[in-house]
Amino acid sequence: MASNYNRKSASSGSRKASSRPRRSAVASARPAASSRAAANRPGGRSSSYGGAYRAMPGGQMPNRRSGQNQPSLTSVRVGDLDRAQRSARTQHTYRRHLVRIGIAAAFVGALIVGGVGVYYSNLFTIESVSVKGVEHLTAEDMQNMAGVPAGTTLLRVDASKIRDNLLKNSWVQDVSVNRIFPDTLELAVTERTIEAVVEVPTQNAEKTQPWAIASDGMWLMPIPDKDSEAGRRTSSKVYEDADSVLRITDVPYGTKPEVGTYCTDANVNNALDIVAGMTTELADRVTAVKATERESTTLTIKDGPDIVFGTADNIREKERVCLEIMKQHPDGVAYINVRTVERPTWRAS
Repeated sequence: MASNYNRKSASSGSRKASSRPRRSAVASARPAASSRAAANRPGGRSSSYGGAYRAMPGGQMPNRRSGQNQPSLTSVRVGDLDRAQRSARTQHTYRRHLVRIGIAAAFVGALIVGGVGVYYSNLFTIESVSVKGVEHLTAEDMQNMAGVPAGTTLLRVDASKIRDNLLKNSWVQDVSVNRIFPDTLELAVTERTIEAVVEVPTQNAEKTQPWAIASDGMWLMPIPDKDSEAGRRTSSKVYEDADSVLRITDVPYGTKPEVGTYCTDANVNNALDIVAGMTTELADRVTAVKATERESTTLTIKDGPDIVFGTADNIREKERVCLEIMKQHPDGVAYINVRTVERPTWRAS
């Protein structure tokens, strides 16, 4: 019995003793396997920590240097990046526009300062006044009427005031005041022309005074005797035109023309309207118009009869009737009356 117990004890002791070296062998094998696994990883390094790899909390590798913080990772949405880029571009564009505006403002300011300085300086002083487009007025008359101040410049001259001064003259229908640098002011005038000469009875009705009248009814001037002192101061063009236009005669007493005003006499205006409205060959043959009354206005025809034309209506039809009557009587007609164009009358010569 004793022998069996001893054998069991011996075998148990031998098993306990043999199990200890096996645990140490396994423990020693684990570090070796770990080092081999670290060496076999891609980019694996030989451990500088005694060949052992230790798992760190959070799965992070140990820092290579003491005191160095591992950068933290943050998540950003793609839309946030686009907005940030757009904001940066907008700010850059805004700053660039501000710079441009600043440069432009400085340039404009410099121009204004320079312009004001030139405006109040003596640059471009008017040395001469030229006049063109006048025939019935003289250049000296125009310069005197313009009233250009002495010593003024092309920049400071009041062109509108000069124009108003010139338009007060009855002959001036329109005028343009032009600056010709460096020192000339030009007056470009459009004159009225004489449409007719009206024989106006004088105040005592003993004689008549010829008045030049324009096509728009403006009284231009009384025509003085050519040999008088006033006639010698008058342009020769006035007498030339007066001799070539028709005459309005037999004007009623009391007609009062005034230079620079429009004619208000109904008889004279009716005569002007008739002559202005005629379009046939008859118009060129009218030499005079008797304007005693509107209804009895009479045309004097060169190498033809007197025509009682009447008022200035149905002008074209009255012309046609007159020409037809004259054509039907080649031997001549002494008198034609077309006041009532539907019932014309005439008298053969």
